[in-house]
Amino acid sequence: MRPDIQRKLHVNTDLATAVLTAFIREEVEKAGFHRVILGLSGGIDSALAAYLAVRALGPQAVITVLLPYRTSSPASVRDAQAVVDDLGVTSLTVPITGPVDAYFATIDELLGSAAPPLRRGNRMARERMCTLYDLSAHFEALVLGTSNKTELLLGYGTQFGDMASALNPLGDLYKCQVRQLAAALGVPRSILEKPPSADLWADQTDERELGFTYDDADEVLYQLIDLRLSPADLVARGYDAAFVQRLVQRVARNQYKRKPPIIAKLSGRTIGVDFRYLRDWGL
Repeated sequence: MRPDIQRKLHVNTDLATAVLTAFIREEVEKAGFHRVILGLSGGIDSALAAYLAVRALGPQAVITVLLPYRTSSPASVRDAQAVVDDLGVTSLTVPITGPVDAYFATIDELLGSAAPPLRRGNRMARERMCTLYDLSAHFEALVLGTSNKTELLLGYGTQFGDMASALNPLGDLYKCQVRQLAAALGVPRSILEKPPSADLWADQTDERELGFTYDDADEVLYQLIDLRLSPADLVARGYDAAFVQRLVQRVARNQYKRKPPIIAKLSGRTIGVDFRYLRDWGL
């Protein structure tokens, strides 16, 4: 990453922690809740969300759920458990192998072909989120999101799966900023140093699947989104035109994942169009 961009992406970790913990605390209280629940994958994003939540609400108000599939890396489970042990939070382990395999046993026979890894991965992500939302009702806890800004912009996540949540403290942090804040808050080194992975199939890594590194993506996305530079500006700065265009296309193509469902307008006040009150607007 170029030194000037690296400096601009540097996080004041004390300030960021104060802002994000206040966000969690205030938004949970506004919604009338006292707890949050989140899935712990053993990765850096969910670990950081857990550390922020504990700082905001205390360990007694944070529920973590480990949701392994039969191909999940044992190291991921160990790393998730290390977060649980360090924070002292309530934790459940709910394997998703049974419901996921049962579904594909039925649908593969019905369709006459085996589902490819992408469909299986999406189903796993949604199964995990279904479980979290069911448990959120049981514990009366809001689901805490773990998708970072890089993933949201690139659409690198499953709609109504890992991208679903009631509130998301990480959505305005690029991946490199997640790493900075996670290190400052004491996330275990084994998590900080391992390659990012959604752990949806054996040996899967985010960067191998994306075809580029998070640092390279952050560098370009920051200039496109935050600095509002055009693709032509970036090419003039020496960035590869094909790579810049690839990211631009991904951001545009995945806009639908970042929006609530679009409602067709028929009345004078349509939700999301004319009726846009914030949830804390009052009665």
